[in-house]
Amino acid sequence: MAPAPPVTLRPGPWQWLRRELFGSRLDGLISIALLGFLVAAALGLARWALFQAQWTVISANSTLFAVGRYPLEQQWRLWLLTTLLALATGLSWGLLRAWSRSGRSGSSPTLWPGNDRWAAAVLVLLALWSPLALQLTLAIQLRWWAITALLLLARWAAGRWGQALSPLVRRLIPLIWPLLYLVGMVLISGGLGLVQVAPSDWGGLLLTLLMATFAILLCFPLGVLLALGRLSTLPLPRWGSLLYIEFIRGAPLITLLFLGQNILGFLLPGGLAPDRVWRAAWVLTFFAAAYVAEAVRSGLAAVPAGQLEAARSLGLSMPFALIHVVLPQAMRVALPATVGQFITLLQDTTLLSLIGLLDLLGTARTVMANPAFLGRNAEVYLVLAVLFWCCCAALGLGSRALETRLNPNLAPSR
Repeated sequence: MAPAPPVTLRPGPWQWLRRELFGSRLDGLISIALLGFLVAAALGLARWALFQAQWTVISANSTLFAVGRYPLEQQWRLWLLTTLLALATGLSWGLLRAWSRSGRSGSSPTLWPGNDRWAAAVLVLLALWSPLALQLTLAIQLRWWAITALLLLARWAAGRWGQALSPLVRRLIPLIWPLLYLVGMVLISGGLGLVQVAPSDWGGLLLTLLMATFAILLCFPLGVLLALGRLSTLPLPRWGSLLYIEFIRGAPLITLLFLGQNILGFLLPGGLAPDRVWRAAWVLTFFAAAYVAEAVRSGLAAVPAGQLEAARSLGLSMPFALIHVVLPQAMRVALPATVGQFITLLQDTTLLSLIGLLDLLGTARTVMANPAFLGRNAEVYLVLAVLFWCCCAALGLGSRALETRLNPNLAPSR
């Protein structure tokens, strides 16, 4: 008769706290001091936020913080884009859960796992509380509630029926996002029958997210090409990539932004120079590409040389061997550093205010210069910090989820 497996006793919450925080006298003293400091700081922040801060500066300028000087009569296009984004997010969320359940053998078919229930509860809470706190009109509150309901409905429908989709449809689903990005650019800027809205009218959170996403989407393929060029045996790509990366990494971003604003106007003939917003976007892209190239190069260096030799011995050409064998392994290694660079790039968009663009920080400075809101800097900067934290936290969560899916030791069997 086989011996019974040892019984593992899981400590309760109080036992866990006692073991982790009060394991010895010194640990107990340090824990009490830190907890006292954190409680005092939290009470001070809550007292200031509830009784001293004047949040009118935020509620009165919420539209300016969100979209800048975007024409009021054309803002329906931004609402339509927000609705499409919510629909695509709910659809992707539900399909990822559905396909994950179908790939796990023996797992319970839970439509709403615990993490998803928490996420849905937070979304509902934000949709109910934020419009009320910002004192938005009833019509705008109803729009936010409808968009949140649409997102959760799409999540529910995709999670319930996503497993029934054919393999061809599954391969086409990811194309929704690049297609939606192009549609979003048309909706924001105009064209195809829509009234043109000049980039100088974009501002606030809209401009910040637009610049960050544009640079992130384009700097990644550029970074991969630069990393491959630096490791190439051909002298021209190797030295060209090396010179570019070292020059960009040696120059401050603010210097390059001023250089892009001034040099392009002189180099290109009249009328061909892009708008100031797009000049800054391209500078951000080229700047981030140099750092992404170094992250990808570290991933390529971690792949054993035998992988490429084995792929070549199987008859794969060099491009196919790189695309199907080497780069997937390198990307898995370079993913944390690459996402870290994306987060840094999002934070670097605050430098755009120094060249006269009204991004989120530039809009905040404009609001704080208004005589009606003098002295309300703390409220404005706190809201900006929370907004940037939410964006960076979303990138970090997405990165960790992607790492989990790409981990061959944790990926579900298919």
